[in-house]
Amino acid sequence: MIDCRWGAIAVAMLAYSPCAHANQNVTQLSRNPENWAIQSGDYAGTRYSALDQITTANVGELKVAWTFSTGALRGHEGGPLVIGNIMYVHTPFPNAVMALDLNDEQKIIWKYEPKQDASVIAVMCCDTVNRGVQYAEGKILLHTADTSLIALDAKTGTELWKVMDGDPKQGATGTGAPLIAKDKVIVGVSGGEFGVRGYLTAYDLYSGNRIWRAYSMGPDSDILVDPEKTTSLGKPVGENSSLDTWNGNQWEIGGGPTWGYMAYDPEFNLIYYGTGNPSTWNPAQRAGPDRKPIDQKWAMAIFARDLDTGVAKWAYQMTPFDQWDYDGINEPIPADLEINGRMRKAVTHFDRNGFAYTLDRVTGELLVADKFDASVNWASEIDMDKSSPTYGRPKLLEKYEPFKTGVDEVTKGICPSSLGAKNQQPASYSKLTGLFYVPTNHLCMDYEPFKVRYTAGQPYVGATLAMYPAPDTPDLGNFIAWDGAKGKIVWSKPERFSVWSGALTTAGGVAFYGTLEGYFKAVDQKDGRELFKFKTPSGIVGNAMTYMHGGKQYVAVYSGVGGWAGIGLAADLTNPEDGSGAVGGFASLSAYTSAGGSLTVFALP
Repeated sequence: MIDCRWGAIAVAMLAYSPCAHANQNVTQLSRNPENWAIQSGDYAGTRYSALDQITTANVGELKVAWTFSTGALRGHEGGPLVIGNIMYVHTPFPNAVMALDLNDEQKIIWKYEPKQDASVIAVMCCDTVNRGVQYAEGKILLHTADTSLIALDAKTGTELWKVMDGDPKQGATGTGAPLIAKDKVIVGVSGGEFGVRGYLTAYDLYSGNRIWRAYSMGPDSDILVDPEKTTSLGKPVGENSSLDTWNGNQWEIGGGPTWGYMAYDPEFNLIYYGTGNPSTWNPAQRAGPDRKPIDQKWAMAIFARDLDTGVAKWAYQMTPFDQWDYDGINEPIPADLEINGRMRKAVTHFDRNGFAYTLDRVTGELLVADKFDASVNWASEIDMDKSSPTYGRPKLLEKYEPFKTGVDEVTKGICPSSLGAKNQQPASYSKLTGLFYVPTNHLCMDYEPFKVRYTAGQPYVGATLAMYPAPDTPDLGNFIAWDGAKGKIVWSKPERFSVWSGALTTAGGVAFYGTLEGYFKAVDQKDGRELFKFKTPSGIVGNAMTYMHGGKQYVAVYSGVGGWAGIGLAADLTNPEDGSGAVGGFASLSAYTSAGGSLTVFALP
């Protein structure tokens, strides 16, 4: 296998040449709105469809066209793909994949169920979810719970190749969807709660050979940065940009997982993704030798990396020295925005910490950073003064810093909770309105750090949480429209529970999403007016998608309650502290829905 570490990148790239400019297949398929060829709808992750048969005028007439039981319980995140007349459906563990014939009453053409050791479930943080398969060049790519990356023949389900990306015995698991660009399959890893040092890896689409791997923290040769050419906020990161911000060798168990949705910009050949929380959640154990905060780069950061080499063009850290588990994995969405009268090639990211960041996607310049939830109180603002020594950093409020409160002491009233003002549930960017449509959470927390010892393969959390509604309302979520250029909410629609479902927007002027209690909803993109809702068999944590078949537009979504917010129902937990406080925060959810796994597909009569 080819492993392009920093010192060998040039040699490896010269040696590696097959199909380097191949695979326009995904690009072509995703340009046809009749398909849903990528989990995120397109390479930019806009989750916007040009289909317009379903409009604001007729969406209220939607009826269930057909349903399909997945045969699995637990949280059903991600969504199906549609390529031509075939739909590809996936499940949470055991990560089965099925191909359905849309021309023949959704007949199952083939089913693939990988062989995995069930012990991996014990090291899966926050439910046994899987965020979806991907398609390219007649192959389905599946990333399984035990970190296997598997290529299947899309016609037959036959296994073509399989590689292990990590070691579940060390706490590494696979929950994120791959990203396929050119001849490469890009995949991340979960395990920040087990002290796994996060990484992103590129594999050859045709052979499964490893091309490069970029760690979230460590030496420059591991994280694939050029000290002079890789920048952060316009300045070179410098030598040992990560090592200098860790105490001793703590970076070796530093976290920074990479399980969120990624984006790709073919124009600049850059991939964009976020890194998660540093390990452990107890900030005192990560402090510097003088017992002062240190940044722990590059956890909690957005990276822009060259697809072919993995070398970072730029990086930006949202939450230095994280004290709240504000995992930074949420999807970056490239979109051209007019900011201060100038069109910018931007990328927008809604972080768990409650701030929405818009950056120049070519240079990494920070353009906009504002709160997208009014309850956010851990920081007052992001310093936007380029002449300031703290430019780009959050202005912390000491009252809500667990590090200042102390180990085994409770810091109360922190907003948002560790669930974040938005978690993994992806937003959508509408090319019709130029706005982002964002599923959000609205909870606060009490946070108590405690000392924890690292043992490979065992939880390395180090904090106890209690979650509850923000003080202004009993509602636990909102669905909002966000102006990424101005950094402000255009409208907000409250929901009883967190909106844990990915959004979808269409050229028909409609925005779709699901709720934790199981409603699938359609609203007007202009004002948030509710136009349609339907109660599905279980809570929705999947992502809405749309496709066209036989001249008719369909909209579909998985139901199957779970994920972090629904872990109490999914795993039958009752202790309020379980699920890192989520069980207590969502205790009333069991009165509105129950476990199940199914796909519901809607169409006009």
